[in-house]
Amino acid sequence: MRSKTADHTPDDKDHARELRGAIDRTGYYPEVVADGVFAAVAGEDVASYYVHHEPTFERDEVRRHLTVVVLTPTRLVLAHTDEHPGDDLLPEPYTSTSTEAIALSSVRSVVVTRMVANPTSGPAPAAEAVLTIGWGGVGRIDLEPADCADPDCDADHGYTGVLAGDDFSLRVSAAADGNDAVAGLLGFAEALSARTRGA
Repeated sequence: MRSKTADHTPDDKDHARELRGAIDRTGYYPEVVADGVFAAVAGEDVASYYVHHEPTFERDEVRRHLTVVVLTPTRLVLAHTDEHPGDDLLPEPYTSTSTEAIALSSVRSVVVTRMVANPTSGPAPAAEAVLTIGWGGVGRIDLEPADCADPDCDADHGYTGVLAGDDFSLRVSAAADGNDAVAGLLGFAEALSARTRGA
């Protein structure tokens, strides 16, 4: 479960070689993952990146997932690779890689949540971090019946709710992924925030 980010200070250096090394170090179908990621990057420089390898447990089997997030000078590229057992269409085990490229000008929000243990003890590294990025591709509506202040009112007031963007979200913790993974996600979030500041 190695995670890695490039230096989050904006610079003109291309971090493509470091990204390829980080993908290779996961040991998770590196040729397949790199092929999908670099096809989506399409020759642009890699300004920053984050690689997150996450195993999950399905009954008596371990399934692995790899998420790669890449920041280029103009786009945010997301790649997710899953492994699957054989099925009716593909009888042998296989992987699926999905990529999405979003123009930085389309990114509407970069939400970062940091969880710090024992905050009264002074500054400390975050124990967990969540990065949520919204660009309007996916929305979630939470509805509930509306009411009024009159406790005797039985009129139908319709519904009230919240529309929230939830295009991409990634959570890492020091306990599961290591301190470097949390710092890396926060570093990537900072780089993305800096690049979308004036977008």
